[in-house]
Amino acid sequence: MRLKDLAEHLGLSQTTVSRALNGYPEVSETTRLRVAETAARLGYRPNASALRLATGRSGAVGLVLRGVGELGPHMSEFVAGMSGRMGAEEIDILLITVDNFQEEMAAYRRLAASQKVDAVVLHSPTLKDQRAELLLELKMPFILHGRTDIGTTVPWLDIDNRAAVERATSHLLDLGHRRIAILNGLKGRTFAEHRELGYRTALAARGVTPDPALVGNSVFTDEVAFRIAQSMLELRPRPTAFLAGSMMTALGVFRAIRQAGLVLGKDVSMIAHDDVFPYLNADNMYPSMSTTRSSIRAAGVRIAELILSILAGKPPEDVHELWPVELVLRESSGPPPF
Repeated sequence: MRLKDLAEHLGLSQTTVSRALNGYPEVSETTRLRVAETAARLGYRPNASALRLATGRSGAVGLVLRGVGELGPHMSEFVAGMSGRMGAEEIDILLITVDNFQEEMAAYRRLAASQKVDAVVLHSPTLKDQRAELLLELKMPFILHGRTDIGTTVPWLDIDNRAAVERATSHLLDLGHRRIAILNGLKGRTFAEHRELGYRTALAARGVTPDPALVGNSVFTDEVAFRIAQSMLELRPRPTAFLAGSMMTALGVFRAIRQAGLVLGKDVSMIAHDDVFPYLNADNMYPSMSTTRSSIRAAGVRIAELILSILAGKPPEDVHELWPVELVLRESSGPPPF
């Protein structure tokens, strides 16, 4: 079926049908839905090359990763969610890997100059993210998975990291823990700074002075977490509870606890941030893992939807969502052993 045939069937002009299919804001929502439903029912699929010529769009969204280390399970889940939603709209993801910050900034400049992508997704932003400033300067549409403060409103989707960690820390304090360790993300990353703020806020509310030796910042891997937790468990007095920044981190902490001859949930408690991995279920771990739960795949889906809305004409400054995080208590968290 051609665009002309679909337009005749609907009794609309080809221009109106084309604009409805491509999300132009001047087409009413009623018309857009009618066109989309009819196109789906009749099996109409636009010619990709013709569509790009007509709209001036490339039909792709860019994602730049710094180092192969970022191609881990978290990013895999995020990209799976994003690509599934983008694929339904026949939009591709252009994935670029670089080695350092300078190469990443150069990649954004190339993308803007070549017009190979219609928008960019920025992940793991810093408190004052220079990448967001550059993309504004380049007039390249983008959205942040996370937040930054660069003095102007930019589109973003984030989870409430501060509230999640504050609540988890408060729960451990309620159980009687005072030596609570946190294995957090890299310093400067907004999510890590928000999590530490939540941790410190909860401690301050109970009059507990934070011990710098119980705060670790690193990438979220099993091996790094194992080494950090191992050194913390050698402290005297040792921590009686851990806040693990991810399920990958929790696995490393669990190994360190076992190697120290301790029992998780009895001698040492732990609450992990759970990104809802399909292959690592907190319910099925032994003991089952208490978590602050948020689906990174769902975030990928929603990021894709928000990018589509921006490309369809929604003002970027109106695109911002803060998701609450659920605290799920299981067997790994209990009172301290004294």
